[in-house]
Amino acid sequence: MALEKKEKKKVITKLRNKYRLVILNDDTFEEKLSFKLSRLNVFVFAGISVIVLIASTTLLIAFTPLREYIPGYSSTALKKQAIELAALTDSLQEQLVYNDLYLLNLRGIIEGKAPLDLSDSLVVDSLNKEKIKLSLSKEDSILRKMVEEEERFSVPVGQSSRLNIESINFFTPLKGLVTNSFSAEENHLGVDVVAKENEVIKAAQDGRVIFAEWTAETGYVLIVQHTDKFVSIYKHNSALLKAQGEEVNAGEPIAIIGNTGELSTGPHLHFELWYNGFAVDPEEYILF
Repeated sequence: MALEKKEKKKVITKLRNKYRLVILNDDTFEEKLSFKLSRLNVFVFAGISVIVLIASTTLLIAFTPLREYIPGYSSTALKKQAIELAALTDSLQEQLVYNDLYLLNLRGIIEGKAPLDLSDSLVVDSLNKEKIKLSLSKEDSILRKMVEEEERFSVPVGQSSRLNIESINFFTPLKGLVTNSFSAEENHLGVDVVAKENEVIKAAQDGRVIFAEWTAETGYVLIVQHTDKFVSIYKHNSALLKAQGEEVNAGEPIAIIGNTGELSTGPHLHFELWYNGFAVDPEEYILF
């Protein structure tokens, strides 16, 4: 025990022993600086320096932009921005799907087909090219085929009786003779108006052109989306005066009467009017 105490005293004594650190001029040996130090002082100073260095580094990383330069570190702002971008991407994806459905629905209307139900999840899945496999019995398949054959040429009509016609004003797109009226039974979902050659066709109401292209069956076709869920369709034109995406005003020229398309038998305008996805009789709204 005595030896251990002596050894400890020796260690403590060595730590407390004073040493003089002198800085001299190499040429003149003039003393410039001198310090009295002990080993204990050096250890304490080194320990405090390390603690201060660690604390300073931590503060710099925590409260300055320098932390963003550390590999693998992501700031809260960047994380928030990434979450917002992910949510925006999902919203854009849903909007793209809806737009594709909307355009598909318009093409079906042009071809005389019944409109698609945009709220039907099966329609959305089919547009996304997802394979939906349903196990159907033979009897169920036969029944489905019979129903599809019966409803193949059916078109939803009859909505015009629910509308307040007096509160809606339309501009006559073309003054002429109506040679073929609206008939849901015959799958004729508009009116055929005959007029002079090169006669100008005008917009029935204010709106935006959502389709302006050539189709094999109906030639140059122009579709305008109006307010109050109305859509007007102009077929068999010889030329289109408006492009997709343009705004139009009621009575503004949008096309020239023509005889284009396989289903046309002479110069005329085939005009259709749709409300909320249903074909309505244009003559209930417009005097041609």
